[in-house]
Amino acid sequence: MDASGLEAVFLANRGALLRFVASLGAGEAAEDVVHDLWLRIEAAPTGPIASPMSYLYRMANNLMLDRHRAVRQAERRDRDWTETTGGAVPGQSDMPSAERVLIAREQAALADEALQSVGPRAAAIFRRHRIDGIEQRVVAAEFGVSLSTVEGDLRKAYQAMLAVKRRLDEG
Repeated sequence: MDASGLEAVFLANRGALLRFVASLGAGEAAEDVVHDLWLRIEAAPTGPIASPMSYLYRMANNLMLDRHRAVRQAERRDRDWTETTGGAVPGQSDMPSAERVLIAREQAALADEALQSVGPRAAAIFRRHRIDGIEQRVVAAEFGVSLSTVEGDLRKAYQAMLAVKRRLDEG
């Protein structure tokens, strides 16, 4: 069977291959694994394959083994990095010191005060865009204002935040 024949077998049995990969523990990544399988089939050399479904199941199984190895290796690498860089040291808290917490609270209060000084609408627009991650055009629609009004309010808020940053940098 040539490569186009293998592609035809794949396409005819895609659902079964997807269920097989999911049963191996792919979870939400099952579609990605099946797509990777398709890419490998396209790149595979042409030639007769005696049992194309067995061949496809073996390829899918090998892809899952590769995926499991990669996940384990990434977890091990992350754990080693954390241990090497000093995070999560046994017997030592990762929590910031009381002094750092107090300083951070004071800085947050200064930022909130500066943000309130630009007005409630500008402060709310800043929070929706910068903190909630909502696009400016969506924020404009939510507040019933034009995009240029949102941009103007954001400029005011940014200037207030920069003033706080300069004040903190000087102190």
